[in-house]
Amino acid sequence: MSARGAVMPDPVDPALVRAMPMVLRIEKSAPPSRQGLLEAAARACAAACLDPRAAPDGPWAPAFDAWCAGAIRKVVRRARGAQWSAAQDLPGVTVGIDGAQARAYVPGPVGELDRRLSRLQIGGTDVPGELPTAPSEAGLCLWLAPELPMTVGKAAAQVAHAAMLAVPLLPAEVVDDWYRDGCPLAVRQADTGYWSRLRAAAAAGRAVAVHDAGFTEVRPGSCTVIAEWR
Repeated sequence: MSARGAVMPDPVDPALVRAMPMVLRIEKSAPPSRQGLLEAAARACAAACLDPRAAPDGPWAPAFDAWCAGAIRKVVRRARGAQWSAAQDLPGVTVGIDGAQARAYVPGPVGELDRRLSRLQIGGTDVPGELPTAPSEAGLCLWLAPELPMTVGKAAAQVAHAAMLAVPLLPAEVVDDWYRDGCPLAVRQADTGYWSRLRAAAAAGRAVAVHDAGFTEVRPGSCTVIAEWR
């Protein structure tokens, strides 16, 4: 993934802008936890990016190459019941954790999105719940910024960004095993003190920070998530 990264300007036609679609399963009768959804989304994105089908000779490679050549965008929607079942038929990777499920799809132009995804709602992705604040055990940890409220859909896109961008932080000898284990990671809520240390680590190259373009919910340039390998 680190070899893909020359950022090209957006096409003039908005329909040609490329994005990775993501879908969260949020059943009305039994919604999953906020933490579970965010961790499932982050793991699904990382797993899709590391999938052999996205490797240079794989069938997904042209789509991922074209996506990574521009700004990395994700559009998160919600599904339930038959909608979720139908959405499984499109190319992508589903991850389930603690009763929560998320699926990351092969990126493509937003104007060519399959109707099974385009008809799903972008809004309505919020669920209640607090994130743990204590550091996780050794591994990849994604920290959300303090005092920066985001819906679950917005936060899911941000932790998904962080998960894929953080892969180069992992020691090269563990990446294959990490992928085979399902890309385990933890999502945590940072307090202001630890966030300052994370910002310093990101500036020194020991962590990876996600800065949002500010199209929705947060100000342009906001640092939303920082990933560290513990």
